[in-house]
Amino acid sequence: MKLILAVLVMFLVVGTQAQWYRFPVEAAQGGRDMWHAYRDMREANWKESDKYFHARGNYDAAQRGPGGRWAARVISDARETLPGLSGSGTSDSAADQEANRWGRNGGDPDRYRPRGLPKKY
Repeated sequence: MKLILAVLVMFLVVGTQAQWYRFPVEAAQGGRDMWHAYRDMREANWKESDKYFHARGNYDAAQRGPGGRWAARVISDARETLPGLSGSGTSDSAADQEANRWGRNGGDPDRYRPRGLPKKY
């Protein structure tokens, strides 16, 4: 009986420390970060700012944790699959994916920031 109780307590302590239950929350927050970057990109309507907003959305989402990083990858991959399927914009899609990976891996999104983009973004 003591052994079963000890194993149960050990399992609960390890499970709590792993915080696996936070993944869905992080994923939802990461999705929201991606949405905010997209909304800002549309609002800014700034020439050659696409890569910056891709990197920023992925960076912000990845900072949430494993769930946010996962959401950023899924959303980015889904978004970039569409131009590839249509046969147009594949080189632009590859550049977007590079910016996505840069941000998701913790790279500074300002690497892609265009000159003159308002500080608001």
